[in-house]
Formats: sequence, C-alpha cells, structure tokens
Amino acid sequence: MGVTVELTYDMSKALGVRRFEVAGAATVADVVSLTRARFGERAAEFERLTRVASVSVNGVLATHRRGLRTPVADGDRVMFVKAAAGG
Repeated sequence: MGVTVELTYDMSKALGVRRFEVAGAATVADVVSLTRARFGERAAEFERLTRVASVSVNGVLATHRRGLRTPVADGDRVMFVKAAAGG
C-alpha cells in the first residue's frame, strides 16, 4: 500500500494517467518528488502544470497544514487540484 496520487484533468490529459500510487513518501514534498520522477522525460511538462495547481491531502489543502512538509501516510490521497481565483 502507498499514497494514492490524483492529477488534475489537464495533468492527466498531458501525462496520460489520472491516478497512481507512490511508495515511500513521508511528506507532500516526497510525493511531488516521486511524481516528478515517475514522468522522467516528461518531468518538465509536470513542472509546468504544477505552477497552476495546489495540493491537497485527504481533501484539505496542504497550504492549510504544513505546506510541502505536511506528513502523509499509507492510504492517504494526495490530489493536485487546479488553482482557481474568484471575486
């Protein structure tokens, strides 16, 4: 078992996968790093797409916790969500 990673629609369309698992992650930063490594030669595309995305852990934005230092555990769901602004 590991951490389930879900990508935004734009990410999944560009990178060809919507959901997958990563093992060995202790923090959100680890999940981001392992996800980047998963895409190898497409890592630059992943980086470009993360500029307009936020990260949530089990439905709570990481920025509302400890940011990239937010701990994760097996069974958690980390989602890249499209950042939105409103007014």
